[in-house]
Amino acid sequence: MVPALYLSIARESIQKQFSGLEMDKKALLATNPELSKPKATFVTLTLRGQLRGCIGSLVAHRNLLDDLISNAQSAAFHDPRFPPLTPTEFTEINIEVSLLSEPKLVSYTDKADLKSFIHKDIDGVILRAGNYQATFLPQVWEELDDFESFFAHLGMKAGIGNDPLAYHPEIYTYQVEKIKEA
Repeated sequence: MVPALYLSIARESIQKQFSGLEMDKKALLATNPELSKPKATFVTLTLRGQLRGCIGSLVAHRNLLDDLISNAQSAAFHDPRFPPLTPTEFTEINIEVSLLSEPKLVSYTDKADLKSFIHKDIDGVILRAGNYQATFLPQVWEELDDFESFFAHLGMKAGIGNDPLAYHPEIYTYQVEKIKEA
């Protein structure tokens, strides 16, 4: 793994989007064969310490290179919570890449049981209830540092209210390898 390379790819793919140019994928794959392996990623953009875009994949459905490029560009220009990134903002953003492990379904009986399976600061969580779904990366524990507030906000994000466990949703956990610009 080459962490600096992943950050460089994310940044360059956003920069290329401003000018309408494409990344030279062939050259990158020729010199970095690990980029051809399937991998799920999230790309998070922050501006002056505030979230400015975050888009990702929960499961590996394309190679690492394509996932990085797509998620970086989507975080910059297509996150529905924000207007498209401007060239001025681009010069000030910080980029974080998260490489996700494969999500694992948690088999639980009730809230107390689920609590015993969730590892604060380690687990990212996917919540699914019918057609509703949301995820929080493990980094979200830094702001929502207790089980109840974490799941209340996750339920709100999913659109099912602040007591999502009342629906006994499917819960998946995953871990990330976080790569952050200095």
